[in-house]
Amino acid sequence: MSRVAREDATSASSPTFAPLENPTFRSIWLVTQVSSLGWLMQTVAVSWLMATISNSDVMVALVQASTTFPIFILSIFAGALADNFSRRSLMFAGWSVIALSSAMLAILAGLGILDPWTVLAFSCLAGVGAAFTDPAWHASVGDILRKREVPAAVTLISIGYNAVRSVGPAFGGIVVASFGPLTAFVVATLTYLALLWTIGRRKWDVRASPLPREPLTTAIHDGARFTALSTEIKAAIARGTLFGLTSISILALLPLVARDQLGGGPIAYGVLMAGFGTGALGVGICNNMLRRSLSQERLTTLASIACAACCLSLAFTSSVTVAAIALALGGAGWVVTWTGLDVSVQLSSPRWVVGRTLSIYYALSSGGMTAGSWLWGTVAENYSLATALEMSAAALVVVAASGLLLPIRQWQDADHDPFGFETPQLALELKPRSGPIVVKIEYAIAETNVEAFLGWMQERRRVQSRAGARHWHLQRDLQDPSLWTETFRTPTWMDYLRLNHRLTTADQALDRQLLELNMGGTPPHAKLSIERSTGATRRRDQATSFFSRL
Repeated sequence: MSRVAREDATSASSPTFAPLENPTFRSIWLVTQVSSLGWLMQTVAVSWLMATISNSDVMVALVQASTTFPIFILSIFAGALADNFSRRSLMFAGWSVIALSSAMLAILAGLGILDPWTVLAFSCLAGVGAAFTDPAWHASVGDILRKREVPAAVTLISIGYNAVRSVGPAFGGIVVASFGPLTAFVVATLTYLALLWTIGRRKWDVRASPLPREPLTTAIHDGARFTALSTEIKAAIARGTLFGLTSISILALLPLVARDQLGGGPIAYGVLMAGFGTGALGVGICNNMLRRSLSQERLTTLASIACAACCLSLAFTSSVTVAAIALALGGAGWVVTWTGLDVSVQLSSPRWVVGRTLSIYYALSSGGMTAGSWLWGTVAENYSLATALEMSAAALVVVAASGLLLPIRQWQDADHDPFGFETPQLALELKPRSGPIVVKIEYAIAETNVEAFLGWMQERRRVQSRAGARHWHLQRDLQDPSLWTETFRTPTWMDYLRLNHRLTTADQALDRQLLELNMGGTPPHAKLSIERSTGATRRRDQATSFFSRL
């Protein structure tokens, strides 16, 4: 990549530690590291507890799946809530559920009535809480900080977690080996309570929408439509799902590697996890330097290859030291991939939908990890641990090659702020649910500009459709071929207002391109109308209008 391209790639980024100058972000970020220590202690305790009370390799691997499966199921719902309600309140509710799961595990461990399925159930409850906290926290980053600080903030979140991961699992292993799982669960609960106290004290401003909240089903539908029409987000989601499916073998099978292949106990397992976290921490600190040297696509490809090398090394080594070094390589690949994909989704999403796009990304990535945990655990149980690791390494090489079909584009500094829509004056009084609304925009295009016009209109169709336009089409006048009419509908007047409030300053640049092509240099003529049915077709059309709003 050329020097100019590298400068363009990082022009929107602040120095890695710049977001810590914001007191709200700094407070929550610092206490999040404490709660992350508790989460890792709880993970080590649950994983090792399952390895000691169950002889099934699948049950051990399902510990990872038990926390990722709820994220797969609930994240889209959580994302819609994050875009319509207080993200801070959603974070508080999610961490309360996580604290409850840890407290219940502590109580049951103290009573001595834990069994494999009970452990999975409360691990799953922790995943339910995580499904709500992750979209709310990551979407809040853009509310707390300036847009140019978002990549650095996402990197800091990853650095912080992996810094704790470099020592947390080893510390957790020592606690479990010395005092038992009960102590680990109690300490984890206390760390969650500390984070809840901090979230309760800290508040941040969020730009209020001038429109009422969307119905939950409509919000989910609109978020899914926006994602489906955004090439950059779809590529990031697809790569994340494939990477999660294949790379989760490292963490899902690690308790078996420590127990069966290396003959170690909880301390050895903690050391291996620390190796993974150390590699992730090191590459996280060097993140900006790496992105100045290599494109995001190249980094993502190399990260998959690094994780494949980690899997192969774990399949053949019997040394804790070699395994820890291999896991450092895997941890580096892990953080490069997830940080890059997370930022790609955030920077491609306007604020009105960022919670939903992130939640869809988390849901499908977690779905991949859930399926991968079950898949590699089944292969290990039916064949061998080495076979499962070798197969996942081969699959990771295929994922690295998927960039040829699903490339990750370089981050761009697009302006996703609303451009300031003013409600048009109407001669008729409309209610929010009045509709359908028909929008017609007339253009006068010279024959020499038709090809360029059609190119820009293809992009306009995508922009308008993902903001909420329905039945978009373009017509050419047969009697005056220079006249073109853009037509689309919205189910209601409120949907029309939402569509225009969702359009961003970056989208408005497209209007300027079309204005230059319009003959006479005058703005295209826009008409607003409302459909009305008469006679026997009215009931049928009312039903059609009702279902179009769903």
